[in-house]
Amino acid sequence: MCEMGKVMKINQRKLILTILMIYTALIVYFLFFAVGRPGAAIGNHEYRFNLIPNILSLGLLTISPFESFQLWFFNFGNFAGFIPFGLIIPILYRCKFPRFILLFFASILILETMQMLTFLGSFDINDAIVNTLGAAVGFFAYKIGFRFTSTWKNITAVTISVVMLSIVVIGFSEFLNKAFTKVEGPVIALNEHKTNNHVQIDHNLQSFEIGHQKIEPKINLISVEGDHEETLTYAFGGKDIVLSYNYGIPDNASDNDGKVIISVNGQEVETFSNQGQVSSELKMEKVKELTITIKGNAKLWDVTLKEMKYWWH
Repeated sequence: MCEMGKVMKINQRKLILTILMIYTALIVYFLFFAVGRPGAAIGNHEYRFNLIPNILSLGLLTISPFESFQLWFFNFGNFAGFIPFGLIIPILYRCKFPRFILLFFASILILETMQMLTFLGSFDINDAIVNTLGAAVGFFAYKIGFRFTSTWKNITAVTISVVMLSIVVIGFSEFLNKAFTKVEGPVIALNEHKTNNHVQIDHNLQSFEIGHQKIEPKINLISVEGDHEETLTYAFGGKDIVLSYNYGIPDNASDNDGKVIISVNGQEVETFSNQGQVSSELKMEKVKELTITIKGNAKLWDVTLKEMKYWWH
């Protein structure tokens, strides 16, 4: 009986090892050859990588368009697809969690690097973290679930553990993403922000026409005429801001010459010149100094800004 038991265990181990090898081959296939990766790699000679963790592509499922559901499903697959490794590997090889997770994370980093070097994908540290979280869920589900003598009890306990741990990890990831993702603050009129010079923003919001369309500014109006030029400079102390504005040259201008230049920290980021009406929104990071230069017959109106803040601010 003892010999039969050993043979059965050896056969079970071989079966589990075979399952692990087949599953690993499938994962490698999806990482390198699925979803049109080889075709997309043709003609691509640029390494793509992200080395800084910023946001985990895990979130709770919400009612959303089909395209958003596809993205959620793909991101969830990056997590759930690696749970079996955490379940199977501890069955084959006894190891403690720190050793398991470090070796697994190193293996994922190697795969991510190979994706980048072969142009069949990119190196994304966020994906590597999500993959490793999946394996961690599998490992702890194995530790929690495999405590019974009954096979069905083990399977039931492991399944429940996987579901509960996955909900916890996804929920915590959602919380982290929201906590460390900046959102737009309230709209502030540009004239409410202190400027470093004495240029006056016109509070007499007279209407004018651009392209035979009547324009009626509602918040503010910045304008010059002829050969004049004005510059407004604002200090923001390194904040992230969103600047919204409208630009144009009135039909009754003496000539169609005018320009607006927007610079951030001394670098020109956007320019409008001799055009019809333009509405624009400009997102800018780490703004120490914002400079708006307006020349000729150009007009800027309804210029507003929103500060990007973490919700806990």
